[in-house]
Amino acid sequence: MLKAKFLTLCASTLFISASAQTPKLGVDPIEKVINAMTLDEKLNVLIGSAGNVKSDATATIGSSAELVPGAAGQLNAIPRLGIPTTVVADGPAGLRIKPTREGTSKTFYCTHFPIETVMSSTWNVDLVGQIGAAMGDEVKHYGVDVLLAPATNIHRNPLNGRNFEYYSEDPLLSGKICAAMVNGVQSNGVGTSLKHFALNNQETNRTSNNVIGTPRTFREIYLKPFEIVVKEAQPWTVMTSYNKVNGTMTSERSDLITEILRHEWGFKGMVMTDWYGGQHATLQMEAGNDLLMPGKLSQREELKKAVLNGHLSMEIIDRNVKHILEYILKTPRFKGYVADNNPDLKAHAVVTRNAALEGMVLLKNLKNTLPIKSNVKNVAVFGRTSYDFIAGGTGSGDVNHAYVVSLIDGLKNAGFNIDNSLKSSYEAYIPEATAKMPKSTSQFAAFLPKHLIPEMDLSNVNMQKVAKDNDVAIITIGKTSGEFADRYISDNFNLTAAEKKMISDVCTSFHKVGKKVVVILNVCGVVETKSWIDAPDAVITAWLPGQEGGNSVSDILVGKESPSGRLPMTWPVSYNDVPSKADFPTPDDISDDQLTEALKGFADVRTEGSRKNFDYTEYNEGVYVGYRYYTTKNVPVSYPFGYGLSYTNFKYGKPSVTTDTKGDITVKVEVKNTGKVAGKEVVQTYVSAPGKDMDKPVRELKAFAKTRKLNPGESEMITMTIPYESLASFNETASQWQVEGGQYTVMVAKNAADMKPLTSTVNIEGKVTETVRPSLLPEQK
Repeated sequence: MLKAKFLTLCASTLFISASAQTPKLGVDPIEKVINAMTLDEKLNVLIGSAGNVKSDATATIGSSAELVPGAAGQLNAIPRLGIPTTVVADGPAGLRIKPTREGTSKTFYCTHFPIETVMSSTWNVDLVGQIGAAMGDEVKHYGVDVLLAPATNIHRNPLNGRNFEYYSEDPLLSGKICAAMVNGVQSNGVGTSLKHFALNNQETNRTSNNVIGTPRTFREIYLKPFEIVVKEAQPWTVMTSYNKVNGTMTSERSDLITEILRHEWGFKGMVMTDWYGGQHATLQMEAGNDLLMPGKLSQREELKKAVLNGHLSMEIIDRNVKHILEYILKTPRFKGYVADNNPDLKAHAVVTRNAALEGMVLLKNLKNTLPIKSNVKNVAVFGRTSYDFIAGGTGSGDVNHAYVVSLIDGLKNAGFNIDNSLKSSYEAYIPEATAKMPKSTSQFAAFLPKHLIPEMDLSNVNMQKVAKDNDVAIITIGKTSGEFADRYISDNFNLTAAEKKMISDVCTSFHKVGKKVVVILNVCGVVETKSWIDAPDAVITAWLPGQEGGNSVSDILVGKESPSGRLPMTWPVSYNDVPSKADFPTPDDISDDQLTEALKGFADVRTEGSRKNFDYTEYNEGVYVGYRYYTTKNVPVSYPFGYGLSYTNFKYGKPSVTTDTKGDITVKVEVKNTGKVAGKEVVQTYVSAPGKDMDKPVRELKAFAKTRKLNPGESEMITMTIPYESLASFNETASQWQVEGGQYTVMVAKNAADMKPLTSTVNIEGKVTETVRPSLLPEQK
């Protein structure tokens, strides 16, 4: 008996000892788990699961996303250490996964929310937080741990094909709206991936393009929104961009990832690459890029060899593994959450409908054409996009939605009668014209710039009869763009000759019989308006408003809500007026063969090239991006940053501008609705610095707020705070953030070009707010 007890005791002791030798994540300290890992297991953590496949050739995007079909990728599990697989998925306008799965007839649709530009056009951080919360709810219900969004790169140039995924030309607006989105998504206990860090401001040759600029330009304009988001929302992850900055890949720059992101801004999360981003896995590890996605076998081999040869320290490996394990501890999958795949899509459809409505911008409203009067019932609807409304952009920003409400359906839902003869003509034309579109032979055809079908020739339409039979005409102009390529000037930034002729012909016919014409811009970004804007009576920019777009537009048309959207970017008179026009690729002048060569960057690292704006792009405009350029240089624009009309009127009281002992500026202003309908107003505060010590724009947005919905005669006191540190500019010589001392002009304005802002002056004491290590310096040739 004693012998049996002894053996039992020994067995128990051995079991306890063995258990003690196998730490578990979440039970034992992370350091203990890391110490228990083999080198191969550490590499498993550092490289996405596609790095386990037999060859790089089969490591395609999404190939390893087995837990949630259609997700962009996943991290590897180490079961013996309690480390689960976690899943990451696109995208910025809603979760992007496959709607169908093997073995079930159930569909897994996601809500297609409005694009990020719509979100910034609301200028409403509370609303954007609610959109983020709804988006994050779907992320969790479908079993995804991290949404690969939002993106907050600056709208440097209106041709950037991915501007629809970004927020604004202004760093403050970009940062504040993006932070609200991150906080909203993450309120569900799932993560976000702030991207693309940094300077990813063009799609042409994005995997190899070298961005050349100065530290001041980078820090004040392009890094600032990322800084705001990190400090105000702490996204779980940050995704590095494909491009180079002053000669070095962003994912290989320790000054960007470790010095600026972690040390200066206090980022606590995990850093990952964009898919197949960067060139050298060893340099990425050293720079602080923790996770390589989606993973390649060659990266494993490179890192293992570097460690064994003593070229890469285990300290760096362990540091990066620690960041990833800290992320895993927060995920729903680690906490045992089981996805039910049953989000409330009906409720989210209401959310997206209302959000899109608030982000629409009324550009023109001659003689109160809008809202459409209650006695107007019969509508003639023109434009191919009216019948095939564009919900969002292409690429990772796309969403597999259940439906898109066309403008036709939205108008019907609002009680209008649609001209059936005209409708039948478009419904016959659209599939026929689509079939005739030329097909590219490039292996990357799906990623090249998109040309939509031409507008239908109206010569066979009896315009006199259409104008007689209908009360109003509505024309939709559609423009889309997407990942991998930038926009054409000829037919995407500019309207085509056929589109202009359609507007002219419709306006002529309807105006002859005293009837109105409304143009809806279902567009991905800025379009030229000067050449045609005088013809229609009203113009609404609806952007790409998500799956409920037709209903949202109709809500504005009938006056269900007063428009309260404001432009988050400047609309120039002509592309020739854009400050970066000489330093940006123009797809019109780039062949499909060149674009195909650039797209090969996913698989093959290209050598250094010397083609301006293709292999390298110089940011010669410096900090003079968007309205900072147009207002400082007195360049006329079609519509300024912050512009937008309403169905009502607002009157501002005299602003109260004070400073406290810290130097923070407080601006208070009463806003009163003096019109006849309820509405919301966006209050914008710009600041003009003395400009003696450093060249400065004449005005910069430093605070903004949106009122609640005010009824006629109702007022609200708006309070805005301008932190002292936000007045600082970056002195490159001293590598310091400095606030210039002297008199500052504070302007409460309707938009960036408002010539009669409500002004006040304050005296500010100058000082250095922060000294940092020199980073992102120009490449030494």
